[in-house]
Amino acid sequence: MDIRTSAPGRICLFGEHQDYLKMPVIPAAIDRIVELEGHSINEKKIIIHMPDIGSYLEFEISGNELNYDKKRDYFKSIYNHFIRRGAVFNSGFELTVRGNIPINSGTSSSSALNNAFAGFLLAGAENLSELTFSSKEEIGKLTYYAEVEEFGEPGGRMDQYSTAKGGVLYLDFSNPDPDYVQLPTISKTFVLGDSKEPKDTLGILSRLRNGFSDAAKLVNKSISFDLNSFTGEFNHLKKYLNSDLWSIFSGGIMNRDILREAKVIMEKNFDDYEFGKLLYKHHEVLRDNLNISTKKIEKMLNSALDAGALGGKINGSGGGGCMFAYAPNNPEAVKEAIEREGGKAYIINIGDGLKVYKNDSQIL
Repeated sequence: MDIRTSAPGRICLFGEHQDYLKMPVIPAAIDRIVELEGHSINEKKIIIHMPDIGSYLEFEISGNELNYDKKRDYFKSIYNHFIRRGAVFNSGFELTVRGNIPINSGTSSSSALNNAFAGFLLAGAENLSELTFSSKEEIGKLTYYAEVEEFGEPGGRMDQYSTAKGGVLYLDFSNPDPDYVQLPTISKTFVLGDSKEPKDTLGILSRLRNGFSDAAKLVNKSISFDLNSFTGEFNHLKKYLNSDLWSIFSGGIMNRDILREAKVIMEKNFDDYEFGKLLYKHHEVLRDNLNISTKKIEKMLNSALDAGALGGKINGSGGGGCMFAYAPNNPEAVKEAIEREGGKAYIINIGDGLKVYKNDSQIL
């Protein structure tokens, strides 16, 4: 059998660093993708060619769970989750991975790859009609458990769900199984800027997740506090926290409120200028309260705004990686401005989610 799958990268419009706090986020898939093409083979093994990064991987499969060779052994982890859920593979597979998503830059290239690989295994399962996890939502859920829960990592679920579903989503993580609303797509252009600066994703996630958790515990010793339900003025809570914890804690509240305001205009009365202002307002909190921006990203974003972008923000965990600008009128000028500051820029649009083809017929 021949199999082809693809999954998009994503940007986070609103709610950056909120998903692991069980708070809503608004991510958007982009039209840059990871694509897998391959076929079944007679040998009971999976062979993965990755020419974009000059890498190759091969491992035996037997119908039993596999042992991990490294901490973030995602291909084997995804295979193991399929086995745990009753999938049957009577053959092996050889496949090639190609993509045009910036790697290790905050645009979810890893989750896109993992969703595409999960889609590949879904198409290759002999008992496809018997499986209960053959929707995009279920694939996103599976890859979350394979990535985050399996290896005890500090991330949330936004990347896996948004790159599986595609489009613009409102994802509410207050329940164990996230609720989602497909928001109206944004038909105008963005410009993605890769700073080419390395980032410490796990370190930043741990610092912020633990910081907010510690802050909430301290506040809850004196008053009952819940980030989802708390309303009103909150500066009086500052007395319970040191300056570092207060910065993270207050940033979480401000980001929550910015997202709520953005959701209203995105659902009911979209306005380019208000949308752009809220993007940059969100960026200011990420920069000033969560301390995840860099000097280079600030230069890239400021140059994009000077060139006519209506707003923008750092994207992903931060400390490097990507930013994006909303540029509905003059994306080429914004792209050039970002590249003058040493970034690599791409004009992007909102993209589709996971696609799975088996023998040229689309099954997902």
